[in-house]
Amino acid sequence: MAALPWRRIIQIAAAAAAGVALAVAGLPLGVYPKLTCAALDVGCPTGKGPRGRLPEVIRLTPVQVAQSGTYVALGDSYSSGEGVYELDRQPLNDGADRCHRATGSYVPLVAQAYRFGGGTAFYACSGATTGQLFSGQYGQQPQITRVGPSTSLVTLSIGGNDAGFTKVLTSCIAKLPWSSACVDQDTAVSRRIDRLRPNLGKVLRELRVRAPGARIVVLGYPRPFPAQPIASVDNLSAEDQRWINDMTRRLNDTVRSVAAEFDRGIAAFGGAGSVEYVDAYEAFTGHEVGRPQPYLNGLHVDMDELKVNARSYHPTGDGYRRFADLITKQIATGPGRSMNNFQLANP
Repeated sequence: MAALPWRRIIQIAAAAAAGVALAVAGLPLGVYPKLTCAALDVGCPTGKGPRGRLPEVIRLTPVQVAQSGTYVALGDSYSSGEGVYELDRQPLNDGADRCHRATGSYVPLVAQAYRFGGGTAFYACSGATTGQLFSGQYGQQPQITRVGPSTSLVTLSIGGNDAGFTKVLTSCIAKLPWSSACVDQDTAVSRRIDRLRPNLGKVLRELRVRAPGARIVVLGYPRPFPAQPIASVDNLSAEDQRWINDMTRRLNDTVRSVAAEFDRGIAAFGGAGSVEYVDAYEAFTGHEVGRPQPYLNGLHVDMDELKVNARSYHPTGDGYRRFADLITKQIATGPGRSMNNFQLANP
């Protein structure tokens, strides 16, 4: 490095001495840059204006997070639309006929209520368990693999098949009228519900890995019978109905607990996205099975085949519209805390 000429060294020393003297004298701060410019030729104005501001970091609202990418609908028959599925309808996509995905499900209604930047992908499948979300059904691609980095919203109903509710209802309905076979299933069903906890946690972890910034909305199940049944319905006594209601509540409480615990972990570490539970237990109050205008189908039997139709004890069109209302409101409300999703905005 070349040595500074003597004249330059004298300028620097003089500027430093003058700076000390001016500081002691208490002159205005604006004098110092001018002195530095005159003495050292440093910090002199260039005649150009500011070069611009840095981009602004903006925290997204819950709705903005949900709409920023693709809406992916996963889950079991309560999401696929089993209760309104008709074999003569045009399938929505590959495998829709086997999975009984119906246009009357809540999913198309949610897709109409909001404009999702990446569109909607509907892959819920009737009969799905937590395990089948990973393994697939009917030779189809596993539901979990439909979720990716561009996913911004996931809706999911799951757990009823893990608890074996279809078999439970069948045993309850097919029993002799005076039999206790329905409520005798209590221990076995409770054990299956307990096993759901780690399995649902595994599902949520995988969804987070695949879409770390997404909102995951988990839908609970509605109470199928009035809170205080007074008459037998489909060979189910009042005691049977209360027990099935209680099992539904236990299932929902487990799903709610897992979802809430998972979201607390996300929030504690300032993570993006969320896991949100939508409580549907009281959603069909006044419209339960046995009421004049039920939101759940009662027992449907195909007399030609003497077989119980799969739409039995699944939501009607009104029931799915009620689900859509719950979910669209949840999208607007959010998880009850600030989202930790951000974007940069140009100044």
